[in-house]
Amino acid sequence: MLQKTRKFLTATAISLFATTSAFAGELNIIFDDTNPGPKAGFEAAVAAFEKAHPEVTVNASINDREAHKTAIGNFLTAEAPDLTTWYPGNRMGPFVDAGLFTDISDLWASDPNLSENFNAIKPTMTRDGKQWGVPYSYYQWGVYYRKDIFDKLNLSEPKTWDELLGACDTMKEAGVTPFTIGTKFLWTAAGVFDYLNLRTNGYDVHNDLTGGKIAYSDPRIQKTFANWKTMLERCSFVSNHSTMSWQDALSPFANGDAAMYVMGNFAVSGMKDAGLTEEQIDYFQFPEITPGLARAEEAPADAFFIPAKAKNKEDALKFLAFISRPEVLAEWNKTIGQLPPNAKSEVGDSKFLQEGFATLSTAAGLAQFYDRDAPAEMAKAGMEGFQQFMNDPSKLDEITARLDAVQKEVYK
Repeated sequence: MLQKTRKFLTATAISLFATTSAFAGELNIIFDDTNPGPKAGFEAAVAAFEKAHPEVTVNASINDREAHKTAIGNFLTAEAPDLTTWYPGNRMGPFVDAGLFTDISDLWASDPNLSENFNAIKPTMTRDGKQWGVPYSYYQWGVYYRKDIFDKLNLSEPKTWDELLGACDTMKEAGVTPFTIGTKFLWTAAGVFDYLNLRTNGYDVHNDLTGGKIAYSDPRIQKTFANWKTMLERCSFVSNHSTMSWQDALSPFANGDAAMYVMGNFAVSGMKDAGLTEEQIDYFQFPEITPGLARAEEAPADAFFIPAKAKNKEDALKFLAFISRPEVLAEWNKTIGQLPPNAKSEVGDSKFLQEGFATLSTAAGLAQFYDRDAPAEMAKAGMEGFQQFMNDPSKLDEITARLDAVQKEVYK
């Protein structure tokens, strides 16, 4: 009689599945985050699954996220695992279109947890009218701000573009830089661009741009850049941001030199580590720009997919059904400090998670972030252009011409 064991392996090269074929009762999973919190959350979920399904043994390879991005294209076409993590939205599109992920629409239709409780995030898992994976976590972006500075300056949370610009004027008069940011690694600038575009043009235009259907020189995107230019002039960001990481940019926020940060909820722990109390920090939705436009939000999600070449799809579906349960996702996201995609899950008691959950539950759409929604080559060129624009808005024509050229090559 075989003794049941669970294997957690950490690797940068994924070779486990090239030599080990899955069989009924043995489930091979590749997970893509070696950081302590995500790793612990995943391992706890696997342990709970094995307890509920003692007939299944899980072999898990836990890999560095950047290495995973490089390796996934190779192992999906060779000896694939039974489950792998990847990103929803347009980022899953190439693998779906190439027939490398399994259609799991039947699971979404038959499992009440998925069919009833994942409505807010279902569109990001859908392509060609079918569902291709199950998300286990997501989190909000928005504007995090120094509440104590706002209170001192008698400012309230801005709801509209004009209110935001007016608040920026007041901050600058008081010697406070409105926004901090660190664009050394580029993606932070993409977060600002995405929100400006979502509020200027809406969710469909965001998807059409990242899907290669409209150009960067399109008048709608030019309007987004025009609003960004206004933001740079009226609000302003900390100087030398292109030399700073997002963590470096926490310093002017913590010491009071800057009052706002367009960022994801994961940054809250860094703000606290920098010496701020929860009472000094608060959060608001990025304000309305185009009156009446439905407000979509940036809410990157992480999900599991069944590769088309998986050997044990039966147990893979069991795992997906199990992790969709509200209590499983509640515990998992409590561990990692993020939001559970199941609307029936309990949300952590942090005020930021509570506000984020309320914001995302009523969103008109959930964007997966520019560098997830756009193909990798386009995302790289786009984010380089965004950083260049922040440093010199006069280069806009040059930037958009370059991005249009890259877009034609990438999407052809």
